[in-house]
Amino acid sequence: MEMNKQTGSETFLKRLSLNSFNKMQLEFMEKAKAEAPLMLLAPTGSGKTLAFLIPMIQHLEVNDSSALIIVPSRELALQIMEVFKSLKTNFHACICYGGHSMKTEENRLNEKPQVIIGTPGRLSEHVQKGNLNDINISLVVLDEFDKSLQFGFHEQLRVIFERLSHEQKYFLTSATILENIPDFLPFKDYEKVSFLKEGEVMTLLLQLVRTSSVEKIDTLMRLVADFGQESTLVFCNHRDAVDRISLLLTDFGFQHAVLHGGLEQIDREKNLIKFRSGTHQLLIATDLASRGLDIPEIKHVVHYQLPPKKDAFIHRNGRTARMMAEGQSYLVLAHEESLPDYVDNNLPEYELRQDFKVPEPSNLTCVYISVGKKNKISKGDVVGFFTKKGGLKGSDIGMISILDNATYVAVPTDKVDDLFANTDGEKLKKLKVKMEVAN
Repeated sequence: MEMNKQTGSETFLKRLSLNSFNKMQLEFMEKAKAEAPLMLLAPTGSGKTLAFLIPMIQHLEVNDSSALIIVPSRELALQIMEVFKSLKTNFHACICYGGHSMKTEENRLNEKPQVIIGTPGRLSEHVQKGNLNDINISLVVLDEFDKSLQFGFHEQLRVIFERLSHEQKYFLTSATILENIPDFLPFKDYEKVSFLKEGEVMTLLLQLVRTSSVEKIDTLMRLVADFGQESTLVFCNHRDAVDRISLLLTDFGFQHAVLHGGLEQIDREKNLIKFRSGTHQLLIATDLASRGLDIPEIKHVVHYQLPPKKDAFIHRNGRTARMMAEGQSYLVLAHEESLPDYVDNNLPEYELRQDFKVPEPSNLTCVYISVGKKNKISKGDVVGFFTKKGGLKGSDIGMISILDNATYVAVPTDKVDDLFANTDGEKLKKLKVKMEVAN
């Protein structure tokens, strides 16, 4: 790209194969041309990532410098990296998060990438080691900033902002209105683009499922069975509840995935891939899944345990009924449990069916391939391998997810055995690979 010349929005639309940006994105992009700190307030799933990435890129095109994007979770960091790559710029990006190789990150930071995406904990480590000292950061993005504060990252963020010159340009995003701005930020006043409407995310149908505490897990299982193969996300407050429910579902033969902070990073990524790709229709999770994750349209959100605060409840429900789509939410409540103040006392009650049938598993299977980004593998390479060597049609191949050292592909379950037989001993891009059903 030529320096001092901005790429126009229409170019990005072509790269993304989009007809237009939404109203919120257009308004933010216009206001982002000014120098004042800018806060974007919009609900989950409304397209905030594109809204700030495009003006960020345009800023970097006329400034020989770098941008720092701070996010509350590694999943969100990975998601932003994917969206950034889809914009097809010539800028280099580095991603930093716990569980990732520190040495790899240090090597990338030494190359002075134009875009740095990271979590507060890992970025504060790099600051303390001096790994950001020689990088000229001219723009800072605090994405899902309210979530970073909710997670208690104040001290890590303070360390990062002590390293900055305070002359940077700032973009902030949030799905809730912030009451106070922390003192480590070098400004108190900021411009706002607000697309939050009172009660907007509460328009989905909420229903109450009454049960006894002894039968609560059994009631949840019967409820989920009612949904059949429709995509369902069950929220718990604690990881031990997720694991307890998962054991019962496994015993009864329910196909499902789990997500919580106690899992290894590779398992978190793999379980999300299974849910996104439709190879699993049921995900049991903590609030880690309530914000900032690229999860497909979800038909049912179930609160097995109610969060103590309204904000968390709103964000959970924001996983469904997104962007005017239909969705339903359910509260599983034991008789001795009371509804919190933020929930209407006159909710309709959901009637569980008397019969019980474990849903059929998905007709898709998640296939693991032992090579990934570090082997320079692309989605086109995988499609070519599966069609030319594996005997599949292009229409048979579902979502392809390429990680650093592994690739996961959704394929029809009834074609997996033939795929493995046809590709046995064959090479993918001159590489000998291992393929198996993802565990």
